[in-house]
Amino acid sequence: MKKIIIFILISFFNTISVFAIDGNEILSKVDKNLNPESFEMYRKLINVEPDGTKKEFIMFSVKKGKDKIASVFLSPASEKGRSTLRIGDNMWLYIPNVGKPLRITSLQSMTGGVFNNSDIMRVDYSAEYNCERIETTDKGYTLYLKAKLKNVAYEAVTMFIDFKKLLPYKIQCYAASGMLIKNLYFKKVKNFGNGVIRPAIIETDSPLYKGYKSYIIFAKLQKRVLPDEIFSLNYMHKIDGLRQ
Repeated sequence: MKKIIIFILISFFNTISVFAIDGNEILSKVDKNLNPESFEMYRKLINVEPDGTKKEFIMFSVKKGKDKIASVFLSPASEKGRSTLRIGDNMWLYIPNVGKPLRITSLQSMTGGVFNNSDIMRVDYSAEYNCERIETTDKGYTLYLKAKLKNVAYEAVTMFIDFKKLLPYKIQCYAASGMLIKNLYFKKVKNFGNGVIRPAIIETDSPLYKGYKSYIIFAKLQKRVLPDEIFSLNYMHKIDGLRQ
């Protein structure tokens, strides 16, 4: 009888603690740990096909606030000089030979592979999602997120968060039908300096693309003050000039 009472009390207090936790507040803290307010970074994106064939891209990116990110391709030669811009749920691709920015969507992929444009041009999760439910486990928090907007790549996201680091270690991405579209794995937590400690590698796979994998490797991620004018259509052809 005593064991039953103890079990009921533990369950009761665990329930209270879950209700006391604000999932959106946790999500905002995760965003801050993943991304400084304003920063620059280099990324290598690697697509791996089932036969082991690899294709690599290197990008320089700048990000500011919750929903602005701009990037330029440095390699391969066929992509060099192409740039991207995302402001909220609006995305553009600039191709030098075309001379003007073209609208692109979150579900397209400018690099092929498993990562789509939303993954590559990732803004803060709290800019796109609300937390509808939160669970606690012995490892951390599980946040069940629902899209705020119609044009997002994923209707729902389940985020698994490490208690101590307040960083995700896995994210599951779902369509409106409830079908699992993609898994994201956050690996190799690294100290980039100036208080920036976050995963240096994101790996993805998908039940829709069996045998295919893609990776993003982060390097030289550092805080940098960036003016708002950088994040505009008129500046897209000049993003490469921001490299120091």
